[in-house]
Amino acid sequence: MASARVPVLLPSNSLPRPSHPTLEWTPNRYLTGPQPPPVDDAKVLEQELAAARQLADGKAVKKTRPRRTVDFNGGMGRWALLRKHRSNPTYVPCMRPAPPYIVDLLPPIAYPGNASTSLCTKFIHTSTNKIRCPVNVVTWTPEGRRVLTGSTSGEFTLWNGLTFNFETILQAHDSAIRAFQFTHSGAYLASADQSGIIKYFQPNMNNLNAWPGHREAIRGLSFSPDDGRFATASDDATIRIWDFEESREERVLTGHGWDVKCVEWHPTKGLLASGSKDNLIKFWDPRTGTVLSTLHQHKNTIQALAWSPNGNLVASASRDQTVRVFDIRAMKEFRILKGHKKEVCSVTWHPVHPILVSGGSEGAILHWDLAGPEPTPLQPALLPRATLSQAHDSNVWALTFHPLGHILVSASNDHTTRFWSRERPGDASSVFAGGGEKPPEVTDVSGQEDEEDAMVPGFSYGSGPSGGGFGNGFGIGGGAGGGMNGADPGSRWWGRDEDAPGMNSGVGTTTTIGAGVGSGSVLPGGLSDGFEYRATLFGAADDAMNSDDFIPGLGAAEQMGNTSPLPPVGPRQGGSLLPQEDMWSGGGNGGRNEDWGNGGGGGGRRGGGGGYYDRRGGPRRGR
Repeated sequence: MASARVPVLLPSNSLPRPSHPTLEWTPNRYLTGPQPPPVDDAKVLEQELAAARQLADGKAVKKTRPRRTVDFNGGMGRWALLRKHRSNPTYVPCMRPAPPYIVDLLPPIAYPGNASTSLCTKFIHTSTNKIRCPVNVVTWTPEGRRVLTGSTSGEFTLWNGLTFNFETILQAHDSAIRAFQFTHSGAYLASADQSGIIKYFQPNMNNLNAWPGHREAIRGLSFSPDDGRFATASDDATIRIWDFEESREERVLTGHGWDVKCVEWHPTKGLLASGSKDNLIKFWDPRTGTVLSTLHQHKNTIQALAWSPNGNLVASASRDQTVRVFDIRAMKEFRILKGHKKEVCSVTWHPVHPILVSGGSEGAILHWDLAGPEPTPLQPALLPRATLSQAHDSNVWALTFHPLGHILVSASNDHTTRFWSRERPGDASSVFAGGGEKPPEVTDVSGQEDEEDAMVPGFSYGSGPSGGGFGNGFGIGGGAGGGMNGADPGSRWWGRDEDAPGMNSGVGTTTTIGAGVGSGSVLPGGLSDGFEYRATLFGAADDAMNSDDFIPGLGAAEQMGNTSPLPPVGPRQGGSLLPQEDMWSGGGNGGRNEDWGNGGGGGGRRGGGGGYYDRRGGPRRGR
């Protein structure tokens, strides 16, 4: 050896020695690669018999395969284990800035100081009814397992909250559904329509009551903190307060000079906020029916209002293209948010972080981070934290976060309901700052049409080297917010201030779904925040948009380029929904936290009691 010619200062046993072939280990077992699981002969025989029956009936043989999906709720279980085993209450593992580590992404409740974990900017899925019409309202069911939408045709559609496929459809009203909301307890929901009819439903969509509430269209509906009363806003320029149990009108609030477009009850106090076509925001005492204060800042119709989870801030969306945030403690404007190119149609708060999301008539969805610095003369307006400039093709009528905060749902005048989740950490291919690309035109008529090749929501669309985002989110055990009961309310951005003097209503607060968990893209450790879409083929027929067979990332390219007509559509799904005790796991307020704001939702049956329908006219225009 050449090394022997120079002085060696290391022990002789530390020098590398040539390897001996006779001493090298070679495997002699498990030499073949992984094999597929054995075939179940009984299942194969059953499939052959089913195919034979279909051929005998003259139908095309339908391929059957299990539906593959991404578990967007998986991070919740990891967070629950971490809270038990971590060395101190604030310990959170460092997230690596690489896309594969999306599986280690925890709920945003784990990152109380990082609002970027609440930015839902990654397109997941588009859901569309077989008969297309504008979707006016959308909400998550209280347990967070399903999404309920209301359309201009008077239908309620229930979508699965994990796979985003169709579950059932119901003719709830005879005219366009304009507002609905679940009670805070989750035991009932109330809905209102274009003709002024108000209806009550149980979670299994059993219609309990229906009566005419206003002479004209009802535009807003909101429950009091104790669910004993609710308020409705109408185009007849009035706000009415109703006793929920007796369906009795208690008070009529008059003061707006034109159509009242929205009304929201304070999360914990006896205080109402309303917005109208007369450009005014008014605050009301529901006990006396008097106006407490009026805000004149907007220059056009106020289309939507939303209270922050702690009730200190109220956000307003207007046709003057601005979103304004007011602090009711000082009754002053807190922020003015300018970024929409057309009128703003909807607004919602994130349940954990100080994130506000707004939707515009140009189809854009903007995320605003209110935790940023105060406006300065050099920067008087707050810029959007994230921009989805082509989220929809028309007005975004409604937005709502999952109770845990990791998924955002948007409903639009373009007849679609779209789901958005968080970006993969450190994904260099994201186009987050550029405003995002247009979501692919694929149709989900899951459960409404024959299925073919399945694809996985949450994976990207096959084209492009980096693939799509893996599922991220948070599991729900029992009731929504499972495993979150021990979370410290003080760790949220909104905390819980003492009630301001003179603001208590005597109306008790109730518990709702606990501890939201947001979604986002920039995490500790310098992770890039990216909004990523995949450019895909838009050749699919309009009616083929968003099929349930489509699971992004697994064979999407072949289907999205296919312009062949869809198979014949079968009859709509019949039968009733699951019983209440099966739908609401955990029941009552179990597994819930008192710190979350009001919920929302609704449902119904045609004519106050009928069943499901098999009839529909052509698509109708939005509001």
